[in-house]
Amino acid sequence: MNVYLFAAVILLLPALCTALGAAGVFLVRRADEPRTRRMLCGMAAGIMLAASVWSLLLPAIERAEAGTLPVWLAPAVGLVLGAVGLLRLEEAAGRLMHTGSKEDGRMGRVVLAVTLHNLPEGMVVGLAAALALQGEPEAVSGALALQGEPEAVSGALALALGIGLQNIPEGAAVSLPLAQAGQGRRKAFCAGAASGLVEPLGALLALALAGWVSAALPWLMSAAAGCMVCVTAQEMIPEAVEQDEPAGVISVVLGFALMMALDIAL
Repeated sequence: MNVYLFAAVILLLPALCTALGAAGVFLVRRADEPRTRRMLCGMAAGIMLAASVWSLLLPAIERAEAGTLPVWLAPAVGLVLGAVGLLRLEEAAGRLMHTGSKEDGRMGRVVLAVTLHNLPEGMVVGLAAALALQGEPEAVSGALALQGEPEAVSGALALALGIGLQNIPEGAAVSLPLAQAGQGRRKAFCAGAASGLVEPLGALLALALAGWVSAALPWLMSAAAGCMVCVTAQEMIPEAVEQDEPAGVISVVLGFALMMALDIAL
């Protein structure tokens, strides 16, 4: 495979899938109705909770098992540090996060949490690409071809595809609540798509600093999970279960089941 094509797929596929999910905002009608708003917030909350477990905490535990520290340390401490760090960041950046209405501040926290969650996912893809590129590229018909192990190349592509498919509902989890909060559909789509742009940056960082990033990944992934759990408990679930609406509770479960099924299947 051509090196440049491989790099483009690895770097851009997850972010493109996030934008695809965010585009769902153009398909949803009557997003401003109270019941629809609760259901959308519930779906987003379930998706974010499941992503924090299967996409972040479980992989962090697996990576921590290969280290010298106790296996529980990085996932548990990182989770708490991520949640506390998000609250402190929100407090320190109060003017930015709370400029305008209270709803604007709430949605700003949601976008921030999903964006922070995407950074370590991009690093995981970058590490897989680094493994595939360990062999020296050779010229084939005037182009550069990969010389890494075929299993590593196919594994990196599969990982990028898997994370990309997981990102589709995550993009919707950002754009749909923004739309129901009164933001324009185009603005909501741009915010959802932008939340995935940190993944190529994370992948490039991991490619450049593969050894250091690999050692820090359990902490980074757990901290990102803490951010997601914090903002879900603080903002999304209370909105979904307002007035004890059963539809909101069911939506949380359905969102969790959807993201869990994607993570297990992929």
